[in-house]
Amino acid sequence: MLILNDPSLVGRIADSDIRSLAQQRFSEICGIEPYDYDTHGYMIVVEPGDSVEVLEQEVGWPILRNFFDDTRYGEPDFSPSFEALEEHANCYEMVFIFNDEGFCVALFIPKQPGIDGDLLAMCAEYAAIEQP
Repeated sequence: MLILNDPSLVGRIADSDIRSLAQQRFSEICGIEPYDYDTHGYMIVVEPGDSVEVLEQEVGWPILRNFFDDTRYGEPDFSPSFEALEEHANCYEMVFIFNDEGFCVALFIPKQPGIDGDLLAMCAEYAAIEQP
């Protein structure tokens, strides 16, 4: 996983579309303020081979199970715990907001081989399609 805890790290993203999206999101989150980790949060680019368990440990929040009742993706009563999930041409963008000040963690989940199959399936099922 590629952790972006500063806008200056966006250049490390190999995929140009995801890089542009991350730059746009940092701009939207910060507005005219300078970036502050404690206020604005951070972003993660999921990489091939990253397990959902490791992602959940990093985020500190369940991804493929519900926070309140522990139902898992694929079970009949499952309801995801993210704040927003948007589908883009080559990735999904999943957002968790953790406080009223807006501290968030955004995950960019590429649609590519090596990304956890259950994670991609859940994203495909629950994502809202990006509006131009």
